[in-house]
Amino acid sequence: MHNILVIDDDVITLELLQLILDEFIEGEVCTMSNSSEAIRYIEKDGLEGTDLVICDWQMPEHDGLEVLAAIRKKNQQVPFLLLTGNATRDLVIAARKAKVSDFIAKPFKNYDLTEKVKRLLDA
Repeated sequence: MHNILVIDDDVITLELLQLILDEFIEGEVCTMSNSSEAIRYIEKDGLEGTDLVICDWQMPEHDGLEVLAAIRKKNQQVPFLLLTGNATRDLVIAARKAKVSDFIAKPFKNYDLTEKVKRLLDA
C-alpha cells in the first residue's frame, strides 16, 4: 500500500495522473490543484504516511520548488517527482540543490511515469 500526493494546477493533468496512478498502485492517491492549499497541508500534516509527492513546477502562487522547500522542512526522506514542460538548465540545478528526487517532462508517456514512480517507491 502506497500513499501518493499529487499537486498540479491543471485539472486535466491532475485527473490523468490520478487515473494512471489508481491503475498502477495499491493505495491512495490524494490530489490538490492549489499550491497554497498544498503547502498549508504539508506544514500542518508533515506528510505523515506519504510515500511519494508528484508536483508540477509552474503553478500560480507557489511553484514546485517552493512546494519542495516546504516538504524538505518537514520531511527530508519523502521522494519528490517534479513535473515540468520546460526543463531548463537553471531549473535542474535549482531543483537538485533543493533535493528533488527526479524529473518527468510534460507531455509524458504513461510508461515513463509508472517506471519513475515504481523506482522512487522501491528506493
